[in-house]
Amino acid sequence: MHEAAQHLRDELQTLTSKQSTYLGGAMAFVLVFGVAYTFRAQELFSGYPRWQMYVLLALLVVAALLAAWRLVCTMLARGRVRLQHDANVAVGHQLRLIAPGTSRVYHEVPTSAGIVDHVVVGTSGIYAVNVVARRPSSNGAVELAENGLCFSPSGHTASIVELAAKSSRLGRELSNTLGHKIRVRSVLAVPGWQIEKQTDENHLLVNERTLGMIKGWRDSSDNLMNDDVAAIQADLTRRCSGRG
Repeated sequence: MHEAAQHLRDELQTLTSKQSTYLGGAMAFVLVFGVAYTFRAQELFSGYPRWQMYVLLALLVVAALLAAWRLVCTMLARGRVRLQHDANVAVGHQLRLIAPGTSRVYHEVPTSAGIVDHVVVGTSGIYAVNVVARRPSSNGAVELAENGLCFSPSGHTASIVELAAKSSRLGRELSNTLGHKIRVRSVLAVPGWQIEKQTDENHLLVNERTLGMIKGWRDSSDNLMNDDVAAIQADLTRRCSGRG
């Protein structure tokens, strides 16, 4: 079964390995350069035409700049993935604590529209929880309006169209599994941010401390029969174990 933020953890390990490779190469280059300079290795190149030395120097400078650029890009990407990983893990652990009764929590649920970060399934309904990871700021707040999230005081916005599409697609696919229409409620989790007002009733906006609100965000139409829950859980187990 997939664990919380599994693909992010795998990506983080890959980026960490790349970063270590670049740093190791840089240290080896500095060591070799220092040894060569100490033992006056420049005498080995005496007699070579000056233009050849300039060409060699240019190639070394280009290679060094390229390696430095790749190292910086890798470090920035690693920081972004680390933030996403930590946010997903925090939400995943909290969901396991608050999942009511016989409800089950699934992580990294694949759909034809993309991966849903977490899915909670029980007789009280189905919740697709997608995580939006942004580095928190002092007094930072977020609110949901129309098809986007607005972060203050920075004023930055983030679209939720793709997240909504994944939740909707999961609902259609599970409805096809059961042979009748069911509702999958869309939850947007933004860890580390204060939640302001929201005007969209199709999504619930929470942080890691207010995730418990999903237990009260329901109505009688969300209730599922035990047979339906068992069929959905079997389908999600197959998806999250790589067997289909």
